Amino acid sequence: MSTEFRTGTAYGRIDRSTSLSFTFDGTAYTGHPGDTLASALLAHGVHHVATGIKYGRPRGIMAAGVEEPNALVQIEAPFPEPMLTATTVELYEGLAARGLGGQGRLATTPDPAHYDTKHLHAELLIVGAGPAGLAAALAATGTGVRVVLLDSAPEFGGSLLGTRETIDGRPAQEWVDAATARLAADPDVTLLTRTTAIGHYDDNLVLALEKRTDHLGAAAPAGKARQRVWRIRARQVVHATGATERPVAFDDNDRPGIMLASAARTYLHRYGVLVGRRVTVFTTNDSAYDAALDLADAGVEVAAVIEARAAVPERLAAACAERGIPVHAGHVVTGTSGIARISRVHVAERDGAVAHRRGIDCDVLLVSGGWNPSVALFSQARGKLRHDAGLSTFVPAAALPTVRTAGAADGLRTLGECLADGIAATAAALDALGIAVPPIGVPAAAVELPHPALELWRVPSPQEGADGSAQFVDLQRDALVSDVFRATGAGLRSVEHVKRYTTIGTAHDQGRTSGILTSGIVAEALGTSVAALGTTSFRPPVQPVAFAAFAGRNRGELFDPVRVTALHAWHVDHGALFEDVGQWKRPWYYPLPGEDMDEAVLRECRAARTGVAMMDGSTLGKISVQGPDAGILLDRLYTNLMSNLKPGRIRYGVMCGVDGMALDDGTVIRVSESEFLVTTTTGNAAKVLEWMEEWLQTEWPELRVHLTSVTEHWATIPLVGPRSRDVLATVARDGLDVSNEAFPFMSWRDTVIAGVEARVCRISFSGELAYEVNVPAWYATTVWQALYDAGQPLGITPYGTETMHVLRAEKAYPIIGQDTDGTVTPQDLGMSWVISKKKKDFVGKRSFDRAENRRTDRKQLVALLPADEHTLLPEGAQIIATETVPAPPVPMLGHVTSSYRSDALRRTFALALLRSGTERIGETLYVPLDGRTVAVTVAEPVLHDKEGARRDG
Repeated sequence: MSTEFRTGTAYGRIDRSTSLSFTFDGTAYTGHPGDTLASALLAHGVHHVATGIKYGRPRGIMAAGVEEPNALVQIEAPFPEPMLTATTVELYEGLAARGLGGQGRLATTPDPAHYDTKHLHAELLIVGAGPAGLAAALAATGTGVRVVLLDSAPEFGGSLLGTRETIDGRPAQEWVDAATARLAADPDVTLLTRTTAIGHYDDNLVLALEKRTDHLGAAAPAGKARQRVWRIRARQVVHATGATERPVAFDDNDRPGIMLASAARTYLHRYGVLVGRRVTVFTTNDSAYDAALDLADAGVEVAAVIEARAAVPERLAAACAERGIPVHAGHVVTGTSGIARISRVHVAERDGAVAHRRGIDCDVLLVSGGWNPSVALFSQARGKLRHDAGLSTFVPAAALPTVRTAGAADGLRTLGECLADGIAATAAALDALGIAVPPIGVPAAAVELPHPALELWRVPSPQEGADGSAQFVDLQRDALVSDVFRATGAGLRSVEHVKRYTTIGTAHDQGRTSGILTSGIVAEALGTSVAALGTTSFRPPVQPVAFAAFAGRNRGELFDPVRVTALHAWHVDHGALFEDVGQWKRPWYYPLPGEDMDEAVLRECRAARTGVAMMDGSTLGKISVQGPDAGILLDRLYTNLMSNLKPGRIRYGVMCGVDGMALDDGTVIRVSESEFLVTTTTGNAAKVLEWMEEWLQTEWPELRVHLTSVTEHWATIPLVGPRSRDVLATVARDGLDVSNEAFPFMSWRDTVIAGVEARVCRISFSGELAYEVNVPAWYATTVWQALYDAGQPLGITPYGTETMHVLRAEKAYPIIGQDTDGTVTPQDLGMSWVISKKKKDFVGKRSFDRAENRRTDRKQLVALLPADEHTLLPEGAQIIATETVPAPPVPMLGHVTSSYRSDALRRTFALALLRSGTERIGETLYVPLDGRTVAVTVAEPVLHDKEGARRDG
């Protein structure tokens, strides 16, 4: 396809010696290094690149940078990436993309690219390498301060790359090249291209995103990070971030071919592209004339300049007349015509009847409604803004002690002003650092001030009874003037509220072209001033950033480490299948050849109930609590008393939150007078340690206690079943007496197993005779194998977490987080006995007296027995009172928390949280399942060995 809109070599900074092939919407095109996807498409005359998200109307390229609201594309190759703007995608060989309708598609395969993060410290950070930023950086050279200069473009120059400006009597680009070379030669200066500052945070922390290989596509080096997040700390920051041109709202202002005037100038001078053949310009200020004149000089027919102001500045009128460009002062564009692209604009007198209009044929309409300084970063640094009536926008009110703005970001409009302001900003920054600034001359450039602009937010619609329903404010959100009027009509008076009501300014462009425009239209609707109304807040990031970039190298196991116990290799060798519990890989069950999960779990349960079984319980959280006041701390955190526990003894305990809800449970082992070992559930180990530390450090710092996580120090091996005592007696070599009298329940003894010192605890999470053997993790395999070998004559069976769940559920031992949901008290679990009546206070005690916590219809833990003994209820299933499901809203009585097949019960069963559960024992209720209801009988939660006779063997 021909590039008929590409200019000759007199224009553009692209490399015409090399061609790049790419596809867009399935059509093959070519471009050159230095092109963006947008400029390459425009070179082929392609304007229509996307569709509106709500109304599906065709949308074209409107801008030339990050402010682009329309041209959203999906990159398909070399790797899928959605929601990028065609104006910021650098062209590369093999690029494949397609236009979007406001929504993209995430990749279905992992991103093969690498991302990283780097820290950088400097005395002076300058954001933006346009004329003001370059001048600011030059002013700091030779002073010995560390300077960082960054810009989002592939090369420095900013707005100068898209103009015909001169500096010191020569093309501005020559000055840019010389300045860049001088800065690159200074060892104290760090230059970052393709780097965008995305957020300014407290203490002058600026986050910046560098796109290091995005422009290389499939040719990117395999070992180089695709993107890098820079965490820059600077003592002084200068934001030379430029300004963004804003549009004007009028009927059908969303057609492809309607562009910002400055964008057309950028495409001409930077990319060597003509945006059209016959162009009309609609403006409220002087800047659009530069685009009209430059395009006319490049051979484009400028059909007319529609000047909203009553008079045309003499200099500009003369320049247009010289080129034969008609200028219609005091006129506005009231609407457009066209099908897939604009073909005509409709023009009328601004102060006359807009219905009396005439048409002008054109293939492009360039619009300029004024300029908005890019103050998002300055505002994030808590800089204040003021309204500038001359610019009809908001500008920085004053510099901060460590943050200042320069150039167009400061509201300045001429090149000479911007250069001088950049130098002045650096001088002020260095002065604040106590560093003298060497004299530096201000480069000579244009300083003639433009004529005052006209404040014009929208053109009244010529349609009868028009309500703004054909005038777009936010093109990405498909938000209309009528949406703004609807919001104000509903009583909204704040632009923040209007923003949320209409979603204006919440898209990828962060309201760059719609934010101030919305404020103006809201002010018009409310009959107030924009100055009084203000702007919405500017929040980071200032442009979209991939989550992968924020994650950096913290992906996969580096983000969520896979933790394995010291016995993991043994489990793998013996065919265990694993489940994720927190970050741990825990043996789920050990299937024998030909067994499915149900069969394996039933076999493991049978071994634990009738013989002997063993499991790896090393993942249980373990916290060493040491110090003279350790008992006092535990008394305050647990619902029951711990300080009176004797060394050598163990007590079960429950922790509650301040709301009285069960937070975690576990055992407390008293090692000595000043040392306890607390165990927690696997998934809550870190949470409980943090909870304990928070109370210790912030509420009770006077307590002499130290907390240490020892989870990975100890391997824990539960030995379970009626024959577990026989196995332990076989391996304990120092005469350990394992009788009930000598080694009672909830006590511990030290012994030696296989030559390894071990601490054995009489604890049972199954209701069977059981021991927990604790040894240093280094010796876990040795001790495990010794126990396994000793149990072979008795048919010892390793079991996993699924069997553990069945065994504990048969005894109604709850799992915090599965049988609780943050709204369950110990009383709800039937565990009132764990709440001490001797203690004056503990965390959560006061909340037990809340009216909500004393309701008789609270959800309580019960068992459910399906009428069909083979039906397994799904966990999470709801419980209702009627055999048929009533019409919505369906009254739910509770839900299933745990559900299993039981070898001991010879049936399925479940645990559930049921409203007024203890009062419903014996009732028949129903669980909706697969289009039917399953009848269930409510039962006492303990279903196996209610008397606890099996605990002692």
